[in-house]
Amino acid sequence: MPHESPPGAMRRSLVKAALGAAGAAAGSGALTGFPTIWAQNIKDITLQHAGPPVTAIGQIAEQASKDLGFTVRMQAVEGADLLNRFLSQSSAIDVADVALTFLRYLVGRNVLQAIPLSKIKYWDQTIPLFTKGEYPDGRRASTQGIAPYGVIYVTGADAKSFSDGPSKWLSGIPSVTNADTLGIRPDLVGRPVTSWADLLDPAFKGKAALQDQPTIGIIDVALAVEARGAATYGNKGNMTKAEIDKTIGLMMDIKRSGQFRSFWTTFDQSVNLMASGEVVIQSMWSPAVSAVRTRGIPCTFQPLKEGYRGWGYTFGMMKHLTGLKRDCAIEYANWYASGFQGAFIARQGYYSAQPETTRKYLTPAEWDYWYAGKPAATDLPDPYGKPAIKAGEVRDGGAFWERMGNIAVWNSVMDEDRYLTRRWNEFISS
Repeated sequence: MPHESPPGAMRRSLVKAALGAAGAAAGSGALTGFPTIWAQNIKDITLQHAGPPVTAIGQIAEQASKDLGFTVRMQAVEGADLLNRFLSQSSAIDVADVALTFLRYLVGRNVLQAIPLSKIKYWDQTIPLFTKGEYPDGRRASTQGIAPYGVIYVTGADAKSFSDGPSKWLSGIPSVTNADTLGIRPDLVGRPVTSWADLLDPAFKGKAALQDQPTIGIIDVALAVEARGAATYGNKGNMTKAEIDKTIGLMMDIKRSGQFRSFWTTFDQSVNLMASGEVVIQSMWSPAVSAVRTRGIPCTFQPLKEGYRGWGYTFGMMKHLTGLKRDCAIEYANWYASGFQGAFIARQGYYSAQPETTRKYLTPAEWDYWYAGKPAATDLPDPYGKPAIKAGEVRDGGAFWERMGNIAVWNSVMDEDRYLTRRWNEFISS
């Protein structure tokens, strides 16, 4: 990867920090050989990092291990299975990519430990969507769904509840974010696609697909039915039972008409549906769009006039971490925000919550394409070195704040989550 950090740079930082702490405690004359002892101790540390396949990537762990001097191992687990692991097997995990929606399930459950804000190196470079709930120009961000600002801060070191505003403790460190929309096959749709309403247009009967995840799938449909004028919502990310019933009823009617070709549950399914041409418009993730393109098949992450569905991840630390292992986890958290990871995921279409650190690890052409909304100056690779972007292409949706500045609703866990899940299952089996 370009601009790779010098081997051992982060390790030297860790040793320097350790020396400072030890010196304060013991005096400068008692530290002979301490760096060697420290290096030997961290060499034996292994951190188990769990997350979804699109972020828990082996190459990121390899670079972290190289830079930090201890071992990071990735565990890639899909959606609901990952949440179940957090709730039932958290002792087998040390750190994790925790979706903002998962924080509603985990905070107060003795799973995560609070992270002291004072230990976070790049907080001042974290985007204000997470730290303040606003855009750089001071506009307040959408609070529909689970907005980052409402779940990032916790009341104290015990991480028992969310704070109403900024505090000295975090539920997790903002890491990965994006603004999602519909994926389309521009060569097959046959006309411009400009609205969420197009997902339900009979013109695409039998060629539309939806993500089979209730809290995401129903928001996509709500954006579509509201755009069609068939319903209005107080908060699409936190529907009442009546709103859920109305939406599911509309979805059942649409399903019976034959609109949906499939309901996908995995990344690979979404890629194959689009690449094969079985589906021409669907719920999609940015890396899936990139994966279709690397096969030489046109695929667009289509900007829509009603806005985007936003989401984010945090870097979370499990409750059981203590002592040296906890210190290493905090050092890894700071490494995670320092740029390499952000650049790696940028090449699959995701954003870092610390864009300026990411910039140092991207070529100027990559930065201009992925963040600045400019045409690609050269052909650009995906994270694994495969051709992904041709010279002259412009990123779907334009520059970073054009996309992230137009979020209509965030991914969510609704107050009526159990009721929604039951109704969703009725819809899928109908």
